[in-house]
Amino acid sequence: MMITKDMTIGEVVRTAPEKVATLMEFGMGCVGCPSAQAETIEEAAMVHGLDVNALIEALNK
Repeated sequence: MMITKDMTIGEVVRTAPEKVATLMEFGMGCVGCPSAQAETIEEAAMVHGLDVNALIEALNK
């Protein structure tokens, strides 16, 4: 499955739980919190001051 920046954190956690470790490595420790269920990867990257392209690349490795 290809992960894209418009997918929600919740969607990634449900469909590719092995990617949680990558999200945590990037400082997204609240992958299970309610806001993460509806927040896109791009939105979360912006909130955390991360490069969304680097995050997407890491998630798709």
